Amino acid sequence: MPGRWNAARSGPVGVGMTTFGIIGAGNIGSQVARAVIAQGHEVVIANSRGPETLAALVSELGPSARAATATEAAEAAEVAVVTVPLKAYRDIPVEPLAGKIVLDTNNYYWERDGRIPELDRGEATTSGLLQQHLPASTVAKAFNHIGAAEITTTGSPAGTPGRRALATASDSDEAIAVVTDLYDQLGFDTVSVGPLSESWRVERDRPAYVIRQNADQLRANLAAAPRTI
Repeated sequence: MPGRWNAARSGPVGVGMTTFGIIGAGNIGSQVARAVIAQGHEVVIANSRGPETLAALVSELGPSARAATATEAAEAAEVAVVTVPLKAYRDIPVEPLAGKIVLDTNNYYWERDGRIPELDRGEATTSGLLQQHLPASTVAKAFNHIGAAEITTTGSPAGTPGRRALATASDSDEAIAVVTDLYDQLGFDTVSVGPLSESWRVERDRPAYVIRQNADQLRANLAAAPRTI
Protein backbone atom coordinates (compact mmCIF):
# COMPACT_ATOMS: atom_id res chain seq x y z
CA MET A 1 0.00 0.00 0.00
CA PRO A 2 1.76 3.18 -1.12
CA GLY A 3 2.81 6.13 0.95
CA ARG A 4 2.31 5.21 4.55
CA TRP A 5 4.87 7.35 6.31
CA ASN A 6 5.66 10.83 7.43
CA ALA A 7 9.34 10.76 8.28
CA ALA A 8 9.15 13.88 10.41
CA ARG A 9 6.85 11.92 12.70
CA SER A 10 8.95 8.76 12.31
CA GLY A 11 6.14 6.31 11.85
CA PRO A 12 3.19 5.00 9.85
CA VAL A 13 0.55 7.70 9.49
CA GLY A 14 -1.96 6.40 6.98
CA VAL A 15 -2.18 6.05 3.24
CA GLY A 16 -0.83 8.35 0.53
CA MET A 17 2.13 9.09 -1.66
CA THR A 18 5.57 9.43 -0.04
CA THR A 19 8.44 11.54 -1.38
CA PHE A 20 11.76 9.74 -1.23
CA GLY A 21 14.86 11.92 -1.29
CA ILE A 22 17.58 9.73 -2.78
CA ILE A 23 21.13 10.99 -2.32
CA GLY A 24 23.27 8.95 -4.67
CA ALA A 25 22.12 7.93 -8.15
CA GLY A 26 24.32 4.91 -8.77
CA ASN A 27 23.20 1.33 -9.12
CA ILE A 28 21.37 1.06 -5.80
CA GLY A 29 19.94 4.59 -5.81
CA SER A 30 18.53 4.33 -9.31
CA GLN A 31 17.02 0.91 -8.61
CA VAL A 32 15.40 2.06 -5.38
CA ALA A 33 13.98 4.98 -7.35
CA ARG A 34 12.48 2.62 -9.93
CA ALA A 35 11.07 0.37 -7.22
CA VAL A 36 9.36 3.05 -5.14
CA ILE A 37 7.98 4.88 -8.17
CA ALA A 38 6.39 1.59 -9.26
CA GLN A 39 4.57 1.63 -5.90
CA GLY A 40 3.13 5.09 -6.46
CA HIS A 41 5.70 7.21 -4.67
CA GLU A 42 7.70 10.22 -5.82
CA VAL A 43 11.46 10.62 -5.99
CA VAL A 44 13.82 13.58 -5.75
CA ILE A 45 17.25 12.24 -6.68
CA ALA A 46 20.73 13.72 -6.49
CA ASN A 47 24.30 12.78 -7.26
CA SER A 48 27.69 14.40 -6.74
CA ARG A 49 27.93 15.75 -10.29
CA GLY A 50 24.86 17.97 -10.46
CA PRO A 51 21.20 17.64 -11.48
CA GLU A 52 21.92 18.24 -15.16
CA THR A 53 23.81 14.93 -15.32
CA LEU A 54 20.68 13.03 -14.29
CA ALA A 55 18.53 14.05 -17.26
CA ALA A 56 18.53 10.62 -18.88
CA LEU A 57 17.68 8.81 -15.64
CA VAL A 58 14.88 11.21 -14.75
CA SER A 59 13.47 10.91 -18.27
CA GLU A 60 13.39 7.14 -17.83
CA LEU A 61 11.83 7.36 -14.37
CA GLY A 62 9.05 9.60 -15.63
CA PRO A 63 6.94 12.37 -14.10
CA SER A 64 7.22 11.04 -10.54
CA ALA A 65 10.94 11.88 -10.44
CA ARG A 66 13.00 15.03 -10.56
CA ALA A 67 16.71 15.73 -10.28
CA ALA A 68 18.08 18.01 -7.58
CA THR A 69 21.12 18.82 -5.51
CA ALA A 70 21.81 16.72 -2.43
CA THR A 71 20.54 19.52 -0.20
CA GLU A 72 17.34 19.85 -2.24
CA ALA A 73 16.75 16.09 -2.15
CA ALA A 74 17.24 16.11 1.62
CA GLU A 75 14.86 19.04 2.02
CA ALA A 76 12.18 17.39 -0.12
CA ALA A 77 12.48 13.98 1.51
CA GLU A 78 9.82 12.52 3.72
CA VAL A 79 12.02 9.42 3.80
CA ALA A 80 15.65 9.81 2.70
CA VAL A 81 17.93 7.19 1.14
CA VAL A 82 21.67 7.70 1.44
CA THR A 83 23.48 5.58 -1.13
CA VAL A 84 26.88 7.13 -1.67
CA PRO A 85 30.36 5.63 -1.28
CA LEU A 86 31.14 5.39 2.41
CA LYS A 87 34.13 7.71 2.01
CA ALA A 88 31.65 10.49 1.12
CA TYR A 89 29.24 10.10 4.04
CA ARG A 90 30.42 13.30 5.70
CA ASP A 91 29.23 15.21 2.61
CA ILE A 92 25.59 14.32 3.33
CA PRO A 93 23.69 17.49 4.34
CA VAL A 94 22.83 17.47 8.02
CA GLU A 95 20.26 20.15 8.77
CA PRO A 96 17.73 19.28 6.02
CA LEU A 97 17.56 15.69 7.31
CA ALA A 98 16.88 16.60 10.93
CA GLY A 99 13.84 14.78 12.27
CA LYS A 100 13.69 12.43 9.28
CA ILE A 101 14.21 8.73 8.75
CA VAL A 102 17.32 8.07 6.68
CA LEU A 103 17.84 4.70 5.01
CA ASP A 104 21.53 3.83 4.76
CA THR A 105 22.64 1.44 2.01
CA ASN A 106 26.37 1.84 2.67
CA ASN A 107 29.00 -0.88 2.65
CA TYR A 108 32.66 -0.53 3.56
CA TYR A 109 34.94 -1.24 0.64
CA TRP A 110 38.36 -0.30 1.98
CA GLU A 111 39.77 -0.63 -1.52
CA ARG A 112 37.57 2.32 -2.55
CA ASP A 113 36.98 4.16 0.71
CA GLY A 114 40.42 3.91 2.29
CA ARG A 115 41.01 2.25 5.62
CA ILE A 116 38.69 3.26 8.47
CA PRO A 117 40.38 1.94 11.62
CA GLU A 118 37.28 1.74 13.82
CA LEU A 119 35.58 -0.45 11.21
CA ASP A 120 38.66 -2.62 10.77
CA ARG A 121 38.81 -3.15 14.52
CA GLY A 122 35.11 -4.01 14.78
CA GLU A 123 34.42 -0.99 16.97
CA ALA A 124 31.90 0.75 14.70
CA THR A 125 29.42 0.09 11.90
CA THR A 126 28.87 1.92 8.64
CA SER A 127 25.34 2.92 9.65
CA GLY A 128 26.59 3.98 13.06
CA LEU A 129 29.04 6.37 11.42
CA LEU A 130 26.22 7.90 9.40
CA GLN A 131 24.07 8.21 12.52
CA GLN A 132 26.90 10.09 14.26
CA HIS A 133 27.06 12.44 11.27
CA LEU A 134 23.27 12.95 11.37
CA PRO A 135 22.57 13.26 15.10
CA ALA A 136 19.06 14.68 14.67
CA SER A 137 18.01 12.05 12.12
CA THR A 138 16.97 8.44 12.58
CA VAL A 139 19.15 6.08 10.56
CA ALA A 140 18.08 2.60 9.49
CA LYS A 141 20.09 0.07 7.52
CA ALA A 142 18.43 -0.95 4.24
CA PHE A 143 19.20 -2.43 0.80
CA ASN A 144 22.91 -2.98 1.52
CA HIS A 145 23.00 -6.75 1.05
CA ILE A 146 21.10 -7.23 -2.20
CA GLY A 147 22.43 -6.79 -5.71
CA ALA A 148 21.05 -3.64 -7.28
CA ALA A 149 19.30 -5.38 -10.19
CA GLU A 150 17.56 -7.75 -7.78
CA ILE A 151 15.70 -4.95 -5.98
CA THR A 152 13.22 -4.80 -8.85
CA THR A 153 13.34 -8.45 -9.96
CA THR A 154 13.30 -10.79 -6.94
CA GLY A 155 10.35 -9.56 -4.88
CA SER A 156 7.15 -11.59 -4.53
CA PRO A 157 3.77 -11.21 -2.81
CA ALA A 158 3.49 -11.67 0.93
CA GLY A 159 2.99 -15.30 1.86
CA THR A 160 4.85 -16.67 -1.15
CA PRO A 161 6.77 -19.79 -0.03
CA GLY A 162 10.47 -19.02 0.23
CA ARG A 163 9.89 -15.29 -0.16
CA ARG A 164 13.18 -13.43 -0.17
CA ALA A 165 14.03 -11.59 3.04
CA LEU A 166 16.13 -8.50 3.64
CA ALA A 167 17.62 -7.24 6.87
CA THR A 168 17.36 -3.89 8.59
CA ALA A 169 18.69 -2.35 11.78
CA SER A 170 17.94 0.84 13.67
CA ASP A 171 17.92 2.27 17.15
CA SER A 172 14.27 3.19 16.48
CA ASP A 173 11.46 0.64 16.40
CA GLU A 174 9.45 3.09 14.31
CA ALA A 175 12.19 3.28 11.69
CA ILE A 176 12.35 -0.52 11.57
CA ALA A 177 8.59 -0.50 10.99
CA VAL A 178 9.01 1.95 8.10
CA VAL A 179 11.64 -0.26 6.46
CA THR A 180 9.53 -3.36 7.06
CA ASP A 181 6.56 -1.70 5.35
CA LEU A 182 8.71 -0.56 2.43
CA TYR A 183 10.31 -3.98 1.98
CA ASP A 184 6.86 -5.57 1.99
CA GLN A 185 5.65 -3.18 -0.69
CA LEU A 186 8.64 -4.13 -2.84
CA GLY A 187 8.10 -7.86 -2.30
CA PHE A 188 10.41 -8.84 0.56
CA ASP A 189 10.09 -10.16 4.09
CA THR A 190 12.06 -8.36 6.79
CA VAL A 191 14.39 -9.57 9.51
CA SER A 192 15.44 -6.99 12.08
CA VAL A 193 19.03 -7.24 13.24
CA GLY A 194 18.24 -4.95 16.17
CA PRO A 195 20.08 -1.69 16.93
CA LEU A 196 22.66 -0.09 14.66
CA SER A 197 25.40 -1.54 16.83
CA GLU A 198 24.42 -4.97 15.47
CA SER A 199 24.22 -3.92 11.80
CA TRP A 200 27.72 -5.30 11.18
CA ARG A 201 26.02 -8.70 10.91
CA VAL A 202 24.75 -7.83 7.43
CA GLU A 203 27.82 -5.97 6.20
CA ARG A 204 30.22 -6.99 3.45
CA ASP A 205 31.74 -10.50 3.32
CA ARG A 206 29.49 -11.95 6.02
CA PRO A 207 27.16 -14.92 5.44
CA ALA A 208 24.04 -12.82 4.74
CA TYR A 209 25.75 -10.55 2.23
CA VAL A 210 24.38 -10.51 -1.35
CA ILE A 211 22.81 -13.95 -1.40
CA ARG A 212 19.18 -14.85 -1.88
CA GLN A 213 17.68 -16.18 1.36
CA ASN A 214 14.33 -16.48 3.05
CA ALA A 215 13.66 -15.18 6.54
CA ASP A 216 14.77 -18.33 8.38
CA GLN A 217 17.96 -18.57 6.32
CA LEU A 218 18.67 -14.89 6.89
CA ARG A 219 18.29 -15.26 10.66
CA ALA A 220 20.72 -18.17 10.61
CA ASN A 221 23.23 -16.24 8.52
CA LEU A 222 23.00 -13.20 10.78
CA ALA A 223 23.62 -15.39 13.84
CA ALA A 224 26.66 -16.97 12.17
CA ALA A 225 28.33 -13.68 11.23
CA PRO A 226 31.82 -13.03 12.59
CA ARG A 227 32.45 -9.60 14.11
CA THR A 228 35.60 -8.96 12.13
CA ILE A 229 36.71 -10.32 8.76
